[in-house]
Amino acid sequence: MATALFIKRSDLVKNTIMSGSVDTDKFIQYIKIAQQIHIRNYLGSDLYNKISADVASGSLAGNYLALVNDYVQPMLIHFAMMDYLPFAAFSVTNGGVFKGNSENAQTASKSEVDYLVNKEREFAEYYTRRFKEGLLGDIKNKVGTLDNQGNQILLNQL
Repeated sequence: MATALFIKRSDLVKNTIMSGSVDTDKFIQYIKIAQQIHIRNYLGSDLYNKISADVASGSLAGNYLALVNDYVQPMLIHFAMMDYLPFAAFSVTNGGVFKGNSENAQTASKSEVDYLVNKEREFAEYYTRRFKEGLLGDIKNKVGTLDNQGNQILLNQL
């Protein structure tokens, strides 16, 4: 079953240092990885599954849409970049593992890539703190979730 991604390619290009010329096939899997590992961890499986189903069906609306737009997408953008950057220079083909090099550019050192990863981590953690604070405030009064038995619970009842 395909994973309904919570962000688009254009979200990464517009909100990070990623160039628009990077092939989608080079990074799309890192959006999925970041979403399944980091975002699911913070949303919890029940809310994650609800949002995922709504995204897949095109019915994400109301407070759930606000939650995704205001909190989840900024987190996911930077978690995805954090996960992608260590692999950005590499490609695996039938001939082996290769490190790409542009004619007019220098390859970044490991310490430079690590610096970028840490900056993306800082951004992701900032948006994650905003998300957590929002759960205690505004979101708590607006968004419902499902318990493990499938019963709807309003977060302000918790």
